[in-house]
Amino acid sequence: MKKFEESRCWNRGDKTASYYEKRIIGTKEKPQKHAKLMKVIHPEDMPWEECRHGKLKHTVNDEMGAVSQTMTAYIQEIPPDSNTGKHRHMAEEMVFVLEGRGYDLHWDVELKLTDRYEWVVDEEPKRFDWEAGDLIAIPVNTVHQHFNSDPEKSARILSATNNVYKMLDCDDLEQIENAPEYKE
Repeated sequence: MKKFEESRCWNRGDKTASYYEKRIIGTKEKPQKHAKLMKVIHPEDMPWEECRHGKLKHTVNDEMGAVSQTMTAYIQEIPPDSNTGKHRHMAEEMVFVLEGRGYDLHWDVELKLTDRYEWVVDEEPKRFDWEAGDLIAIPVNTVHQHFNSDPEKSARILSATNNVYKMLDCDDLEQIENAPEYKE
């Protein structure tokens, strides 16, 4: 290969664009856009969702019109003697136990590369007991599920994840099992 061989063809084509210019303009407009976004999110601005994972109150995510675009957080209520859905996702997760007591089951996951990628989930989970005031750290891609061990009172947890994988279009959320209360 000759030195700088690509120089004979790099300037071919007549398409034009203004990608860089749009980025400069977008950066200048960012303060005005941010000024319109919520910086204090009141309870009435936090939507409820009954979903496969359970009952959630979204506190912040990139679809709510909040200034924070890189975090997702929700409060989840786990009914007495019940559990959340079982799932895994690319982002690590921090869960703060607001009230109640229970335990988590975590299944480690390994990536197997062949002609495609495949997640290999451990057969046996690890159990982690928790109570109000505890912080649960869930590593990337760990299959996990939260259980309320109180037969009379609901547990409430605050879950937070980073949206970096979503922003890179590499988000991988897999719902493996639905919460028992979920009705399709």
